[in-house]
Amino acid sequence: MEQNLRVLPGLYQECLHQVSPTGRRTNPTKVSGSRSKDCLDISVLDARHNILTILESWSGMVVDKLRTPAPPRTVVSLARFLTLHLHWLAGQAPAVDFADEIEALTGELRRTIDPEPNDLHTLIRQCVVDNCPGTISASAQRRAGAGSSITCSSGHSWEVREWLSLRKLMERQRKGVSA
Repeated sequence: MEQNLRVLPGLYQECLHQVSPTGRRTNPTKVSGSRSKDCLDISVLDARHNILTILESWSGMVVDKLRTPAPPRTVVSLARFLTLHLHWLAGQAPAVDFADEIEALTGELRRTIDPEPNDLHTLIRQCVVDNCPGTISASAQRRAGAGSSITCSSGHSWEVREWLSLRKLMERQRKGVSA
């Protein structure tokens, strides 16, 4: 458990390089007729969001029960805070849940950084367009030139430049459903 908490910040930082797995250009000169092959891996953004949310939730429990000041809202600070209070956490009723969640996060980040050859990260969500019965389904594409848009089963489409906005709409939709 402690080992997983200690490696999470490094894995969190390392997976940032997987958000857009296309290599960095060393020569930004655009050749006439060349195309940008932007590819954004939403599953990486989801993994990064999950780690922050889960660490923050467990840290909040510690803060509430021990009446201790909350750590800064960074993965490094939250993981360090939970490591400092690990002995106390191990004695609590949800200790198994805590251990399972931290182990799952570590595994998710490791798979994000170094996925199995046939491991497809698939995002499946209800379409964010009002009254649309369709579902958004997108797999991480790591090949050059692979998918430059995300579509829903009813035909709505989002280009690369719109993906961060799409993520915000999905997050808003998820909060609305769970509220």
